[in-house]
Formats: sequence, C-alpha cells, structure tokens
Amino acid sequence: MNSKKLTNFILGAMVLGVLVGYLVNLYGAGTSFPDQYVLYISILTDVFLRLIKMIIAPLVFATLVVGIAKMGDASTIGRVGLKTFSWFISMSLVSLLLGLVMVNILHPGIGVELTLPEIAANTGLNKASLNFPDFVRHIFPVSIFDAMAKNEILQIVVFAVFFGVGAAGMGARADEFIRNLDMLSHIMLKITTAVMKMAPIAVFSAVSSVIAENGVSILMTYGKFMLSFYAAIFTLWIVIILISSLVLKNRTWTLVKMLREPALLAFTTASSEAAYPMTLERVERFGCKNKIASFVLPVGYSFNLDGSMMYCTFAAIFIAQVYGIEMELSQQLLMLLVLMITSKGIAGVPRASLVVIAATLSQFNLPEAGVLLILGVDHFLDMARSATNVLGNGLATAVISKWEGELEG
Repeated sequence: MNSKKLTNFILGAMVLGVLVGYLVNLYGAGTSFPDQYVLYISILTDVFLRLIKMIIAPLVFATLVVGIAKMGDASTIGRVGLKTFSWFISMSLVSLLLGLVMVNILHPGIGVELTLPEIAANTGLNKASLNFPDFVRHIFPVSIFDAMAKNEILQIVVFAVFFGVGAAGMGARADEFIRNLDMLSHIMLKITTAVMKMAPIAVFSAVSSVIAENGVSILMTYGKFMLSFYAAIFTLWIVIILISSLVLKNRTWTLVKMLREPALLAFTTASSEAAYPMTLERVERFGCKNKIASFVLPVGYSFNLDGSMMYCTFAAIFIAQVYGIEMELSQQLLMLLVLMITSKGIAGVPRASLVVIAATLSQFNLPEAGVLLILGVDHFLDMARSATNVLGNGLATAVISKWEGELEG
C-alpha cells in the first residue's frame, strides 16, 4: 500500500468512525450498547498499538547502537548530543511561550458557562510520579530487559548509548555484530510495513469508540476551547516550520510533505509512538544519515514534545480563566519556567501532560480539580499534540543532520 492510498484510507476510516460512533451513541442512549460497543471495538486499536509498540524497543536499540558505532569517537557523540539538546530546549521554550501568548489572545476560558467541579474533587492522576529525583533515577535502567519489556524509550536510549560507545571502542572486531544489528533494524521496518496495513482499521476503532462513549455534543460544549487550541497548534506548526527553514532552506516543505503520513497516523490514533517507525523511515528517505536519525529521534520522543509543551501552558491558563482567576504576567512567566523544568520529567508518566498540569496548578493556588474540565476532550486534544510531536521531531532530526553535514540530497 503506497503512502497516498494509506492517507486516503486513514482519512476515510476517521470519517466513517465519527459517523458510526455518532449513530451508536444516538440510538444506544439509555442502554448498555454504547459501553459494550466501546469495550469490543477498542480491541482493534489496542491490538494495533501493541503491534507497533512490540517493534519500538528492538528498533530503537538496533538503530541507535548502529548509529553510535558508526559515529566513532565519544567527542562526536558528545557534539551531536549537545546540538540535539540545545535544539530541544529552545523549541520547548518556544512552544511554552507560544501557548501562553495564544491563550491570552484567544481567551478560550472567558465566558465558558460550565458546572465547575468541587475544589476537593479527585482527578485520579498520580502526581507523585512527577518529581526530579525519581525522574533522574528513572533515566537509568536496572535491567535492559525490564526497560524493553516496559517500552521505556529513555532507558533503552541510555543503555544503547553505552552499548554503542563500547562497540565503537572494539573496532573491527565488532563489525560483524553491528552488521547483524543493522539487519535487525531493517527487519523491524519490514514488519512495520506489514503492521501499517491495519492502520485504517485501528483508526476507525479509535475514533468511533471515543464518539460512541462521549457523543458529538461534548465537542460542542468545549468547542471554543478546542478550536482555540487547534488554532494555537496550527500557529506552532508554522513557527516550527519557519525556524527549521532557517537551517533546511527550501527543503523544509519537502520534509513536511513526507511527514504527512506519520503525522496523520499519530493524529488519528492519538499516539506519536504509533508513528515512530514510519517517521524514522521518512527522515532517512529525506536524506538524514541513520547514525544521526537513530540518535535524535528516540531522544526527541522523551525530550522534544512540542505539542505537549504548548498544551501545558494553554490548558493551565484556560483553567484559570474558567474560574475567573486573574494571573499577572509575572505569575504566568514564572509558571512557564516551572513547566519548562517539570515537563522534562514526563517521559514514561501515564497521561503525562495532565499530570504536569495538575502538579503545576497546585503550585500557583489554582484548583487542581480544574483538570476535570478538560478530561472529557483530552483525547481529541491529544490527537493534535501527537501529530505536532511527530512534526517537531522529524524536523529536529533533519536540522541536526544538516548541522553535522550528514544530510544528503
């Protein structure tokens, strides 16, 4: 199935999913049918995501070790790492700041007439999982097998860096092993091609189950908030593309077009992980050398979540607006700095963005229960965040490759 056909099938599956979900919600109202439908149809999405996740650990490990072994000395690895993290931190700051600006311009929470939850209401989010000491410990795996079993990308990256540096130090004696790992990565990409044929089915399942459970009316209730956030995300896309074009010049739009399918897949499944193998394949086809792409991309999935960054500031200020709480500019900027630090600890945390927001609200005397206001539509917002994360990481990989003189074409 070529990329154009896949795109059309995914878009068609999304439209059909909305229609079927609406009919199930409408005609099954007052019965247990919508719940039963969601229970069984969501199996298709779960199976697809499990198949994708089964590929990620061996793919990340194999490509990263091969890439680092090909880089050679530790100074090259350090240089690439410094450039990578400098870009990630800069783009995180841009995303957080733009979210702050857009929410103050659009005022999505002003005039929203919703029944607010009790201040003491429980969000059900585990904020205890978000603290710096635990995050630092979490980076380093106790066992690589445990990290792979749990798909802990950051821990796999750390082990792969050590392994790759060790393999590079072995010289010619490790060449055969490195070639075998390179073959493993190509096998994983071949499996990805087969699994991707299930994507339209998974998309139909994901979209129809969400609509069947919540109904289309929830989109109307939160319409202003959602439209404002999507406008902000669209603005972020333009900013990311323009900044990247300063390095990539007129090739930027070529890469954006090539990232269309993985971004669409991430959007429709609300999972940037689902698009990882395809994103890696596209940036390498664009001209990024494997040794750079295999390092930047998996690290970006832990540290360069542009869409999630924007959502943190946007949603936090939205909650303040809904409650009628005025926040001075100095308080908002302080919140931005706090989010800049705490958001780097979200790798591996379930519902990471919501956890960060809940933890931040309490620090600024904002009702944590305000998170309950956005829980109902978080899936639809996560779709935009996931697609943005794919775009941001794809462009970041090309930029670092260009800086290193490793971009072909």
